[in-house]
Amino acid sequence: MIRGISRQIIEVKETGNMYYESAYLVVKPEYASAERELLEREARKILRSMDAPSGMKRARGISFWVTRVAPPAAVAAAAAILYFATI
Repeated sequence: MIRGISRQIIEVKETGNMYYESAYLVVKPEYASAERELLEREARKILRSMDAPSGMKRARGISFWVTRVAPPAAVAAAAAILYFATI
């Protein structure tokens, strides 16, 4: 059990981001007295600007397929052609 911690937390249920359902943001103590509307607006702005986690983003990109998948496939295809050409 933790005692003596007083923090203001903002919960954003509709993040506007396709990857995240909800988020909890801890407000710095010096801004705890700021208007709630301002804090919520800033929280939503931050969440909208967030992108996919790096692993998901990389796997989708065309450059991932070109640099990671195509070269080994080309080498395998060339090896198969050479093997069957010598038979």
